[in-house]
Amino acid sequence: MEREIKIPVLAAALKGILSVPEGASGVVVFAHGSGSSRFSRRNVFVAKELEKAGIATLLTDLLTEKEDEVYETRFNIGLLTERLGGVVRFLGEEPETKGLFLGLFGASTGAAGALNIAAEFGSKVSAVVSRGGRPDLAMENLRKVTAPTLLIVGGNDVDVIELNKQAFAALHCEKKLEIVPGATHLFEEPGALEQVAALSVRWFKKYT
Repeated sequence: MEREIKIPVLAAALKGILSVPEGASGVVVFAHGSGSSRFSRRNVFVAKELEKAGIATLLTDLLTEKEDEVYETRFNIGLLTERLGGVVRFLGEEPETKGLFLGLFGASTGAAGALNIAAEFGSKVSAVVSRGGRPDLAMENLRKVTAPTLLIVGGNDVDVIELNKQAFAALHCEKKLEIVPGATHLFEEPGALEQVAALSVRWFKKYT
C-alpha cells in the first residue's frame, strides 16, 4: 500500500511516500541528493523494483521546498544527516514499519547522510547502498559504519569513481564497489538504471 505521509523532524514537516508491500521484512529509506526530491525518476524506479521484491520503501524530502531553493543548504551534510536521523526514528515508531529491518539508499550528497546515520545507529541499520554518491563527504565517520555497504558508480563518472575508491578504502565493514560500464553520473544510458536497481535489490534482499 502506498500513501503520502508527513514526518515531523524538529521544526520541519518532511513530505514522503511510504510503500509497504504485504509481508515486507525490511524498509529502505531513500536519501536524495542535492536538488532532488521524493519524485526523483531514478529513485522512484529503484524503489518500485524493491517493492516488487517485497521490500518496503520510503521516498522522502530531507529539505523543505524553501530550504531546497538555497544552493548551499543542499550541501549541508550535517542538516541532511539530522533530518535523515529523524526519519529513521519515525519509522521505528510507525506501526507499519516498526520492527522491520532498515536499509538506507543514498544518492549524490544523500549517500553521505546515509553513511553518517549508519555510523550513528550501528546495528539498527542492516544495509546501505550508494548510487553515484559522495560517501567521501562522510569520511570521518566511515570507520564506524558496521552495516554492509554497496557503492555503485558509473564507469564514465571518473571523478566520482576516485572519490568512491577513497571512501571504500576507509570502510571497515562488509563492502563492495560496483562500477556500471559506460554509465555517467545520472545513469541515463540504456540499461544503466536497471543495473543499479538489480544490484540494489540483491544487496538489500541479502541483508534485510
